[in-house]
Amino acid sequence: MDVNVDVSGILIQTKRLVLRPWRKTDLSDFFAYASQPGVGEMAGWPHHRSKRTTRKILGAFLKAKTSLAIVNRQENKVIGSLGMYKSWANEDYRYKHLREKEIGFVLSRDYWGLGLTPEAVSAMIDYCFAALDIEALTCGHFLENTQSKRVIEKCGFPYIMECEHYATQLKKHFTAARYIIIRSV
Repeated sequence: MDVNVDVSGILIQTKRLVLRPWRKTDLSDFFAYASQPGVGEMAGWPHHRSKRTTRKILGAFLKAKTSLAIVNRQENKVIGSLGMYKSWANEDYRYKHLREKEIGFVLSRDYWGLGLTPEAVSAMIDYCFAALDIEALTCGHFLENTQSKRVIEKCGFPYIMECEHYATQLKKHFTAARYIIIRSV
């Protein structure tokens, strides 16, 4: 069952990162990574071509309160996002009785390959299970997105199945892999 989570009061710190609510002042950092070709496309949305687009999406993030900024502690710079959304598992008879959310993540291309995304996702998993009483977290990736696949596997998500996914913003069909991690009691 879907759980309503308001991230506006969440602050998670790791060795190299801070996960915190978005701020209006994050606009330039957000645009810097969201405008990189290939970054958004790996997550199902087109890269931003103007700060106007970024401002609109940042406003949606602030209103929805479902997405956290990933901040590089050393630079005090937003380098990505980690959101919590309605899970596909809500419709799956095997999991729909669980309190669950879907995790989605994006990281600036400039920081790929440094282990920052697994650090952020692992911290979020721990927080969700301990502080939010969430019983299961799901995530997924397009099959060609091998970077996200590695993150998901490093964070301990067991693979469940493949499915077809239509990325509305890209107007394109993808084959995607789905994963779920269930809190141990």
